[in-house]
Amino acid sequence: MAVWFYCTRLSEFSSTGFLSSRVFPGIFNGHCQLKFVNFEAQENTVSHETQGLSKTHLVVRRGKPFKITLVFDGRVLNPPSESLMLEVRLGRYKLLLHAIFFQFCKNPSHSQAWSAIIAQENIHFQSVTIHVCSPVLSSVGLYHLLLHIKDSQIRVNYALGHFALLFNPWLKDDPVFMPLDVHIQEYVKSDYGLIYMGTHLNVCKRPWSFGQYEPGVLEACLQLLQVSPQHLSDKHLDYVLRSDPVYISRVICAMVNCNDDMGILEGRWQGSYKSGTKPTEWSNSADILNLWVSSQCSPVRYGQCWVFASVLCTVMRVLGIPSRVVTVFNAAHDSDSNVKITEFYTSRGEKLGVSKDSIWNFHVWVECWMRRPDLGTEFDGWQVVDPTPQEKSAGVFCCGPCPVAAIQRRYLGTPYDAPFIYASVDADVVRLIVRDGVVVGRTVDTECVGQQIYTKSVDSDRPENLTHKYKGMKKISQSTVRRGQRSGNNKYFSTKLLHSSFPGVEQMFKLLFFL
Repeated sequence: MAVWFYCTRLSEFSSTGFLSSRVFPGIFNGHCQLKFVNFEAQENTVSHETQGLSKTHLVVRRGKPFKITLVFDGRVLNPPSESLMLEVRLGRYKLLLHAIFFQFCKNPSHSQAWSAIIAQENIHFQSVTIHVCSPVLSSVGLYHLLLHIKDSQIRVNYALGHFALLFNPWLKDDPVFMPLDVHIQEYVKSDYGLIYMGTHLNVCKRPWSFGQYEPGVLEACLQLLQVSPQHLSDKHLDYVLRSDPVYISRVICAMVNCNDDMGILEGRWQGSYKSGTKPTEWSNSADILNLWVSSQCSPVRYGQCWVFASVLCTVMRVLGIPSRVVTVFNAAHDSDSNVKITEFYTSRGEKLGVSKDSIWNFHVWVECWMRRPDLGTEFDGWQVVDPTPQEKSAGVFCCGPCPVAAIQRRYLGTPYDAPFIYASVDADVVRLIVRDGVVVGRTVDTECVGQQIYTKSVDSDRPENLTHKYKGMKKISQSTVRRGQRSGNNKYFSTKLLHSSFPGVEQMFKLLFFL
C-alpha cells in the first residue's frame, strides 16, 4: 500500500520570511511517520550565497551540498526494517523522475551523481539531517523534492516542497567558475550597475538597478525558461541542455526580446510611446520582469538596447552566470554580413538612404563569463550576448554567445555570430560617391567604428575601457568571413544539428541524474 501526503499548513518562517518548515499529518501508529521537514533556510542560503533571492523557495547552487532536517512523529527511522528514499523531479513527467537512495555512511558521493548522505552524528531520537548534493553539471531550474518511507508492509510518500538550483561560479568544476571573489561580488551578487551612453566625445552614465533581490524576480527568471520555445517544443531535451551555460545564454537572449516568442520586451526606436513606457524612463529590471509576469507573459513596452541588455544581465546574474553590461560607442550594424559598413553619398555630400548598414552613436550588450569546451580553452572567459533584435541568428532574433577573444583575433568562424559582432566594433566604413548611378569616388575609414568600449569598473563607478580587449589585427581572408555567417551558427536552434552535436543526450541525462 502507498499513501501520499502533502503540506497541510505552514509551521514557521525564518527571519527572512522564507518558508523553512512544513508540517504533515500523523497516522499509521507503529510505523515511522514524518511530522515536518525543516529546509534549514538560513544556513543553506548563507552557505550557497543565495540570501535574498527568494522568500518562497529554497535556492541552492549545483555541486554543493545543502541540508534538510526530517522530524518524525514518535520515533526515528529503523534502518534494518525501514528505508528512506529521496526523489527530485525536474518537470512533471515520469521521464524526468530521478530517484536517489541514501545510505547511512560518511563516504562522499560520486561527483557525477546526485547523493543524499546521513552522517551518524546527524541521527537523533526523532530527527535526521540529510545532506543532499547535486552534480556540478546539473540542469538549472525549479526541482520538486519528495520523500518515501518504506517498510515490509507499507510505503508512505511525502511531497516535501521545491528548491531552485542555480549555476555555481564559486565552484571550480562549474563552467561559470570565476576565480576572484571580488569579481563574483561585482558580476553576480551586485544589484547595482551603470549604463554608459551618449557619444565617445561626450560619455554620460545612468544608474540601473538589476533588482535580482526584489520579490518575484527569481520566479520570473525561472518562468522565462518554462515558456521558451525550446521548452515548449521538447521539455525533456530542454531540461537536459539547461546544464550548459552556452545553451542557457542563447535561450535567454532570445527570450528577452519578444520578436519570436513570449519574450519580455518589445522594442521601439521611433514614433509614439503612448501605448507603453518610454525606454528612457526605465531604471529597474525588477519592474519590467514583474510586469511581464503579471501580464501573463505579454511583452512589456518599450525597450531599446540598454534596456534589453540590463534585463538580460539581471536574468543571468539570478541564474548564477557572471555578467556585465557593455557599451560600444560608434557601434556598426552590418546588415549583409560582409563586415563592412557601406554608405552612399551624392557629389554634394548628401547621404543617400540606399544602404541598410548603419552606425549607432552607442549600442549596449552583455558579456557573460563561461568556459567554452566546444571551442577550446583559448576562448574561455567573457562572451558577447546581445538581446537587442537586430539580425536573426539561425532564424531567431538573438546574438551570441561569442568569445571576446575571438573578436580580438578576428576568428570570424567562431560560434556564435562572430562576423556581426566583429563588425559592430571594428568594421571598415566604405563611403562611395555616386553621380548619375556611377561610383565616382571611394574612401575607406578604418577607425570610425568602435571608438570606445566601456563597462563599469569592479567596485567603482569609474568606467573600465575594454577597447583593447576587442580590437586587434584587421587582416583576414574572405574565406574565413564566409565560414562565420550568422545563418550557420545554429547548434542550439536546429534540432537536427543539436542531436548530431549531442549524440549521447540520453546517456548524459542518465549520468547527471544517476537513476
